[in-house]
Amino acid sequence: MGLTSNNIVIAAAVAALLLFAATVWLWPRLAGRGVVPVLGRVGLLLGTQLTVFMAFGLFANQSFGFYGSWSDLFGTQDEPGVVVDHDTPGTRVRVTDTRHLAVEGSSSPEVAGRIEKVNIQGPVSGIASPAYVYLPPEYFRPEYARRTFPAALVLTGYPGTTEALINGLKYPQNAHKLVSSGKMQPLVLVMMRPTVASPRDTECVDVPRGPQTETFFTRDVPKAVSQHYRVGKQARNWGVIGNSTGGYCALKMAMRHPGAFSAAAGLSPSYEAPIDATTGDLFGGSERLKRENDLMWRLDHKPAPPVSLLVSSSEHGEKNYKDTVRFVNKVKRLNRRGEPTRISSIILGTGGHNFNTWRREVPAALEWLGGRLSDR
Repeated sequence: MGLTSNNIVIAAAVAALLLFAATVWLWPRLAGRGVVPVLGRVGLLLGTQLTVFMAFGLFANQSFGFYGSWSDLFGTQDEPGVVVDHDTPGTRVRVTDTRHLAVEGSSSPEVAGRIEKVNIQGPVSGIASPAYVYLPPEYFRPEYARRTFPAALVLTGYPGTTEALINGLKYPQNAHKLVSSGKMQPLVLVMMRPTVASPRDTECVDVPRGPQTETFFTRDVPKAVSQHYRVGKQARNWGVIGNSTGGYCALKMAMRHPGAFSAAAGLSPSYEAPIDATTGDLFGGSERLKRENDLMWRLDHKPAPPVSLLVSSSEHGEKNYKDTVRFVNKVKRLNRRGEPTRISSIILGTGGHNFNTWRREVPAALEWLGGRLSDR
């Protein structure tokens, strides 16, 4: 059974309940003072606590996407995170699997859309990474056969899994509902994790003498996807959205590369890249490069880019609340001076840095993003 499967979560929960029942049933029989009764009581208590811990841990991992497999959990996965591939341009996107959504009693692509698992190869960055591409039902309908679609790059946090964007935050399901209710135009969603050099957290930076993550997401991915699918090629056709680390990446890449993305939504984002054990030295000791990846600094010292930005936070429960208010106020001052950057926000009363909070924000953020992209 896979680490994130429903079966293993159910099995752990059943085991915990059975051991709890066994403890209650056998406890009177193990009430003596001998070695055997004492060891029996200790064994039952430890077994019950262990299975309860496992059940809660497996459920939390399935909900929040901390680890995607057993090898990921135990650190035994030896698949390289950065792959240099010199394939021809025609094979930059390779479909490896398909998944079907069940909507309105049907799983046909014309009704529910389709999710394709792909490998995206980046000839400029030298990086290759898996992704899931959600194609809306309209993509398969004859009346849309000549239409190109706007697209959104969707990024999870670190060290989240791409599957969490589907199973946890339910981006495809939310997109389908919004389009069906007339609140959003059809979008192609390119769902990825920003960790393209696992286990390193590159914060979507072009690391000196390291992974060129920013180049991969801003140049390679949009070009590869637009060559393989009926997706627009201009910045006005592309947006980017993410949570946590993915939120910082989304805002930064739109601000630094308005020629790639015209709109970006950051859910619970940070506004500068951390330097810690997971990132290592992202900037090669360069203070200039570090400043240029600081979003507050960019607003004060760089020309305002012609992009639309959305940020989210909570008054109680999010550590980034004060920084988010500060960021919004900086952009509003730029607006009053006639600068082209636009800002919107989602501020909840309460909500922590977790999937439950982001699930409350994803529908509104998707609707906002879809309203700022063009299909032409």
